[in-house]
Amino acid sequence: MKLLIVESPSKAKTITKYLDGKYTVRASVGHVRDLPKSNKDAINIPNGFIPHYEISPGKEKIVTEIKTLAEKSEEILLATDPDREGEAIAWHIAQAIQLNNSKSKSQNTKLKRVIFHEITKEAVQEAIKHPRDIDKKLVRAQEARRVLDRLFGYDLSGLIWKKVRYGLSAGRVQSPALRIIMEREREIRAFTPEKFWTISANLKTKNENELTFTCSKEPRDKKEVDRIISAGKKEAWQVFDVKETEIKRSPRAPFITSTLQQTASSRLGLSPSQTMRIAQQLYEAGSITYMRTDSTTLSSQAQNQIAKTIEKNFSKDLYRFRKYSRKSKNAQEAHEAIRPTDCTNQNAGDTPDQKKLYRLIWQRTVSSQMVDAKVLRTRISASIISKNIPDFVINGSRTLFDGWLLVDSAAKSEDVQLPKISVGDLLKFISIDSIEKETQPLSRYSEAGLVKELEKRGIGRPSTYATIIKTIQDRGYVEKINKTLHPTDTGDVVSSFLEKEFEKYISDSFTAEMENNLDSIAEGKAEYEKILKDFYTPFTKEIKSKKDTKKITDLGKVDEKFKCPVCDAPMVWKLGKNGKFMSCSKFPECAGARTEEGKEMEGPKKTGQTCPQCGGALVTREGRFGKFISCSNFPKCKFIQEDPEEAAKRKTGVKCPECQKGEMMERKGRFGIFYACSNYPTCRYAIKAKPTGKKCPLCGKLMMEGTKTIPERCSDKNCPNHRPDKIKN
Repeated sequence: MKLLIVESPSKAKTITKYLDGKYTVRASVGHVRDLPKSNKDAINIPNGFIPHYEISPGKEKIVTEIKTLAEKSEEILLATDPDREGEAIAWHIAQAIQLNNSKSKSQNTKLKRVIFHEITKEAVQEAIKHPRDIDKKLVRAQEARRVLDRLFGYDLSGLIWKKVRYGLSAGRVQSPALRIIMEREREIRAFTPEKFWTISANLKTKNENELTFTCSKEPRDKKEVDRIISAGKKEAWQVFDVKETEIKRSPRAPFITSTLQQTASSRLGLSPSQTMRIAQQLYEAGSITYMRTDSTTLSSQAQNQIAKTIEKNFSKDLYRFRKYSRKSKNAQEAHEAIRPTDCTNQNAGDTPDQKKLYRLIWQRTVSSQMVDAKVLRTRISASIISKNIPDFVINGSRTLFDGWLLVDSAAKSEDVQLPKISVGDLLKFISIDSIEKETQPLSRYSEAGLVKELEKRGIGRPSTYATIIKTIQDRGYVEKINKTLHPTDTGDVVSSFLEKEFEKYISDSFTAEMENNLDSIAEGKAEYEKILKDFYTPFTKEIKSKKDTKKITDLGKVDEKFKCPVCDAPMVWKLGKNGKFMSCSKFPECAGARTEEGKEMEGPKKTGQTCPQCGGALVTREGRFGKFISCSNFPKCKFIQEDPEEAAKRKTGVKCPECQKGEMMERKGRFGIFYACSNYPTCRYAIKAKPTGKKCPLCGKLMMEGTKTIPERCSDKNCPNHRPDKIKN
């Protein structure tokens, strides 16, 4: 019997098809061992930062099954993912089934590691021919990362609990990411907008083509605006310059992890974590190569497939071999770019999201090996005859030759065709107008923008970007609003505390240097114990030195118009579990409080009912999303139910189409208001906007309120009627 172990059941299912029954394939379902939750016994620091691992809860049966099969097997292959994390999982499996610890040479020699970067029959069978030992240096690097994150997170989080608020946390990489978002937020808050004007003139050519020219300068002075408009109305207009420039647009490199996350976010609206989850599914189904990579390399096999695809579907003349290089010295996550395993397949995937992401990867891969596109850019400058006002310009562009844009059409900018005009031509004046505007601050980061920023600063690695962004959102430090990341009050307070007290440890330089040190361990150029000791010795001293730091009890004074509703004393801002609130300055003598909007907060009131879980008294409380009923024994008892009065206000009168029992009602989540079934969690049906009560004529799903331009649309995003403005009559 031969045994092959992977980490994913779907990966196991795909690989089984390629092994002709020669191997029994089992999945570990991710990590089988981890550090215990309690930090007390997790790491033996005095003896060299030795981690103590335990079988992960719920993995006991899986480990027992794999161990039993391993004992009966003549050969055991560990085929986990081809990166640092995958190497660590393979080592932990070996340790858990206690074969790698065996003194018997025969036991050790039958356990080997195989790697492949795509799950195809050829790649899997070729990998099995070249087994190797587990890479202990790679495992050691991953172990150092895990231990480092635990020491950093637990020690710093413990201090934040004492000095800011219980339940908050910090992380070696999440805290620098939060700092980056907060730095941008402070720039936005400090920004002072300035007025300026844009001026446009509508002019006609001799062939009666009406064109809108825009003033090349944006005046800050209204008098200057009036002067330009006045002069523009009085004098004749003439063309003074026509510039035509032919430029080449080269294709982009094949996807690496960060660029896939960025492009999937901007084009498909997927978050980095969604992109990685869908990419994982495509990889495990054998449709694409491994999705955690920092390399833009394409194999010769892929090059040949691309050449055939371009010749068959377009033209042989459009193919051009290109080799892309990366400046990053950390291209260690894998050996190839993210590409289809078979580039002749233009489509793959089972779900709509899988199909869209695969198509995106296919387009980028194939277009990367095509000839340049050619674009003609035109710039026409005009002004009044006396030229005593700034030039007015109009820009146009026209694609002369599509090249790689034939495949990646979404990268093509819309043509703006301009009529043929010559220098000296007179233009007929139609009108000239100005619009008053204000300068805008830098925009907040989108998820794709933050990935790009983290990569630029050397913070994190391809395999961690999605986790970093998801963590700061899950912790409640950041909210995603209209595709941009907004720091919450809690995130603001935590980041401000860390920037003040631990500036060095959340700086770009420290975080990037530590990533390089961890890479050095993987390369065998640095020692595990020395790296951890050099970090932890000064770090733990820094933590101890902050123990006498004054606790952050309030966040500043509240506007004087808000007085304590109980004793009329001034109020101060405080940080609660659900964000900022106003508290009486005399607390704890006076418990008066107001919400962030100034509404009086009432203390818990008994309902006269008994908790069905523990028998305690039920009370009405005020929360972030309104009133709710909970047990008076909270936090020991976590029973919660909705306040009937609040629930009645939010009901829409529209029956849930899923369970036919509940009613659609307004709810508030991390990303704002949505509408869901009143029978939650039994029924989890939900839509983004308020239902109108009508059914979609195309698919029968609920119709919901839309926008000013689209008053009503289908709630099913896969239905054409979800975007009725795009339905062709």
